[in-house]
Amino acid sequence: MPILEYRLTEGLHTDEQISDLLLASARLYAEVLKSPVDRVRVVAQLHKPQHAVVAGKLVSEGGPSAPYFHFLVLEGRPVEECQALITGFTDLVVSSLGVDRSLVRGGCWPILPQYWGIAGTPASVMRAQEIAARAAAAAQGA
Repeated sequence: MPILEYRLTEGLHTDEQISDLLLASARLYAEVLKSPVDRVRVVAQLHKPQHAVVAGKLVSEGGPSAPYFHFLVLEGRPVEECQALITGFTDLVVSSLGVDRSLVRGGCWPILPQYWGIAGTPASVMRAQEIAARAAAAAQGA
């Protein structure tokens, strides 16, 4: 379920910088949530400088580039994990893209498991199945 989306201004960062940001973000997301990295999705959406206004000015006319991000977690995650991700993703934007920290914004969108689908199945059902499978495996191993 871990999904992270960055919004960046087109033409301001190299493909290598963006790739480094995405890969480091996937690792951080998996580490903080203790989730397999194969479940993590990270994407950068690029917008044209003439399609963004920051501080009342178009970026194409001298407004600063101000990246932002949002990420999804299933409701019930500890607030400390969400805050660690907000800080970590901000740190990665600053270090990978060389952006002024004061311009970076980001947030966490918690979603009820019954409103999120994994392979067409509600996450609440998938979560229950995973818990039952772990319990069964533990019982067999005991």
